[in-house]
Amino acid sequence: MSIPPGQSLPDVEIRVVDGDIRTARTGDLFAGRRVVLFAVPGAFTPTCSNKHLPGYVQHHAEFQARGIEVMCLSVNDAYVMQAWAAAQHVPPGLLLLADGNAAFTRSLGLELDGSGYGMGMRARRFALYVDNGTVRQVHVEAPGEFRVSSAEAMLTAVGDGA
Repeated sequence: MSIPPGQSLPDVEIRVVDGDIRTARTGDLFAGRRVVLFAVPGAFTPTCSNKHLPGYVQHHAEFQARGIEVMCLSVNDAYVMQAWAAAQHVPPGLLLLADGNAAFTRSLGLELDGSGYGMGMRARRFALYVDNGTVRQVHVEAPGEFRVSSAEAMLTAVGDGA
């Protein structure tokens, strides 16, 4: 079962990529911020690289204008996420979260077993709107779909971010 609206995010150690790589606790990372956290099954995979992350890169300034930060989560190691950020021209301030062991993803109840495709444990494709560490909205994609977690869908869902 996935994390419901109204619940606080779990406090888990994660790697943060914003040019450099650093370690942070999710409790600290989301405290005092309004954030759209979106997750992709894997860096450098087709939909993730051709549509999902590029949409957030394209609309990043619109989220910022609403006072909303953007973070991208994937069950990949921090070095893969760093290379993906460079390849995708991710702007400063759009954070990539490397959840290499899927600890954060599992604690959200949003893991996906991709073993049948040779991918192991991954994150489902989703987007959360989080205010000061509390989940306000949960948008999880049906298998094989890409609609409700897109940047455009989340801009509509969060409105002015209030």
